[in-house]
Amino acid sequence: MDAALKTKILSQGMNPDTVAQQIQHFENGFPFLNITAPATPGNGIKVLSDKELRHFLTTYPEKASKVEVLKFVPASGAASRMFKDLFAFLEGDGDISKSPFVQKFMNNIEKFSFYEDLDEVLKSQGSSINHALDTKDYKSILAALLLDDGLGYGNLPKGLLKFHRYQDGRRTPAYEHLIEGVQYAVGTGSLVKIHFTVSPEHTSKFKAEIDKILPGIEKEFGVNFEISYSQQKKSTDTIAVNTDNTPFTEEDGSILFRPAGHGALLENLNDVSADLIFIKNVDNVVPDRLKEDTKNYKMAIGGLLLEVQEKVFGALSNLDKLVDQQSVRHAEHVFTHDLGAKLPEDFSTLSIEAKAAFLKIKLDRPMRVCGMVKNTGEPGGGPFWVMEDDGSQSLQILETAQIDLEDPTSKAHFNAATHFNPVDLVCATRNFKGEAFDLLEFRDMMTGFITEKSKNGKELKALELPGLWNGAMSGWNTIFVEVPLITFNPVKTVNDLLRDEHQ
Repeated sequence: MDAALKTKILSQGMNPDTVAQQIQHFENGFPFLNITAPATPGNGIKVLSDKELRHFLTTYPEKASKVEVLKFVPASGAASRMFKDLFAFLEGDGDISKSPFVQKFMNNIEKFSFYEDLDEVLKSQGSSINHALDTKDYKSILAALLLDDGLGYGNLPKGLLKFHRYQDGRRTPAYEHLIEGVQYAVGTGSLVKIHFTVSPEHTSKFKAEIDKILPGIEKEFGVNFEISYSQQKKSTDTIAVNTDNTPFTEEDGSILFRPAGHGALLENLNDVSADLIFIKNVDNVVPDRLKEDTKNYKMAIGGLLLEVQEKVFGALSNLDKLVDQQSVRHAEHVFTHDLGAKLPEDFSTLSIEAKAAFLKIKLDRPMRVCGMVKNTGEPGGGPFWVMEDDGSQSLQILETAQIDLEDPTSKAHFNAATHFNPVDLVCATRNFKGEAFDLLEFRDMMTGFITEKSKNGKELKALELPGLWNGAMSGWNTIFVEVPLITFNPVKTVNDLLRDEHQ
């Protein structure tokens, strides 16, 4: 990297060494991972029996009441992609026959929980939804919904849109996450801690929404909330390059840096403190009538994590005190039976001391239990067994781009996968001595993603950091648990709100 480029990078507040590494990734790409099998029920995915589920529902509340519990909700994404088809119609010729999506939206408009608010906006403009529909003035309806002089939904984050209708009002996803928090995230001192990652321009609106609804929820349920916020760090942005891998420059001569995907939130996760951290996307919420399964399985995966963690901590504590046949055998059992991981083939040939050293390294890591739902064709990371450099096999959530589909064996494993991860995780990020792990030490920087984008009519390549639940957690101990499909109800487009699960 020449001195002029280094100076320019420094002037923009970025690290030249990090940028040089990013450019190398553009030049060399990322290696595919060596998958040995898909994780399936009985081989990497645990299916809870009714008895086990009842056990965790009974034991989890008491265990959780003795530890710090936190809900971590990535909520910084704008809702603009939800309305992509509506924006396209707004900018087009107004012929609704060309857009089945807009037809469906208009035909069911009264079913959206923002219907009344939208009607008020149009009435303030001397019209109404019914009048606009009668006169086929669809653009005025969409302008009132999307643009800033109306409801401004096109520029708001998903967490602040009205998703669900109740007899006593309407709820945003942020509101629904608070209600969920009461159901399974009550920790020591009857405290519900929720952390939202938000974008800078939406922080004040988020705080206003939470401040408005929080007192009523605390009074109704008799709990206290601690709400915190953070923003994706500018320092995690990655350089954009031209098709020849040279830095992409703006018209003013500055180098373009772009947000690096949800993997950048690992630093936000690293900054929060709790014994048990649930992670769930902001748009994956349902009305109260459907929350029971979500609550039950969140309690189940949380309870399972706390139980396995006790065993891991016991094994590490024993190894810390004395390395002998008994402590090593116990640690080996915890690693293979309770965590369900696979040892290297030559493990049995190692000395007692070498076995102990290996198991200490393997057990003393952050830990997560991930819900897995049966694959119904939705996009999402899949669960696989991956061969590690040390000969052990670990459970990983992989994106399609990390798998070599040109390789017949890898493609066969990919096609045999039965489940995917709906971003349903509970994490433990402290070690057996109660100290916080540095989560950045457990990510695999060779698992990023390169995507093709454009800006101002020019093609560019963008780099995403290892995904938060993919490569960013590749060094964690992982357990997969099958959860019901009803627990996964994302809202990718506005018409998804017309599904029964959101009505």
